[in-house]
Amino acid sequence: MKPASPTRSCQVLRWPGDGRPRRVRDELAVEEPLEVQVDTQPVVVTMRTPGHDDELAAGFLLSEGLIKRREDILKIAPHLRNAAGNVLDVFLAADVEVDFARLTRHVFASSSCGLCGKATIDSVHGHFPAVKSRLTVSRRVLLSLPARLRQHQAVFERTGGLHAAAVFDGRGRVVVLREDVGRHNAVDKTLGYALLQGLIPLEQHILMVSGRASFEILQKALAARIPVVASVSAPSSLAVQFAVESGQTLIGFLREDHMNIYSKPQRVTGTC
Repeated sequence: MKPASPTRSCQVLRWPGDGRPRRVRDELAVEEPLEVQVDTQPVVVTMRTPGHDDELAAGFLLSEGLIKRREDILKIAPHLRNAAGNVLDVFLAADVEVDFARLTRHVFASSSCGLCGKATIDSVHGHFPAVKSRLTVSRRVLLSLPARLRQHQAVFERTGGLHAAAVFDGRGRVVVLREDVGRHNAVDKTLGYALLQGLIPLEQHILMVSGRASFEILQKALAARIPVVASVSAPSSLAVQFAVESGQTLIGFLREDHMNIYSKPQRVTGTC
């Protein structure tokens, strides 16, 4: 089956500020549903940009605590009875015990779910203990990450409509970068790549995201054992609380020559 394109063109009426309107072709980021099944049981439907769907599925299962290592997966394959290519089957090893009640995305999908922040964090820490990595990263390396992230955002350059997530090593070298209409999906794709390549745990790595740093992104990073999470935008209050209690270094507003460090600043060298 031919891989689906992450973009689609359409005709638009472009009206520049200092000229006459004209019809031109424009590229849009594709948004389509993907259903992930585990041993033929549906577990999630997510709206995503097609591409690297196997990584998305693997990363989602990792961050939900259903799997921990590459050997937990026997095979990832398109559903045989789905001609549209938007249903993916993940078949797990026989010794993997699946507790579908552990799907935290279903529990914490809404900010109005009624649970307090402490209960949310305690529940996640029941699956994933705090990080104890000794990684240190220089301020210079961190300040270089936004430009390196943007340099690899090929589909964003064509559409302007995708989030990006990337895993870097401690020297700022790109391990993997993925784009998606959903920022959580972009993170899942990077983590899924690392899982399928046998790179988990990522205890000496940095996760960089193009949008804000939410609680869920910090949770996903913790599942992959990532000690440093950086964002070009702001974190939420629950993300900061989670990072403090998870032993993660959380960096926000990482742009040009400045940053805010919200937790564990001792991992950043060159700071006061």
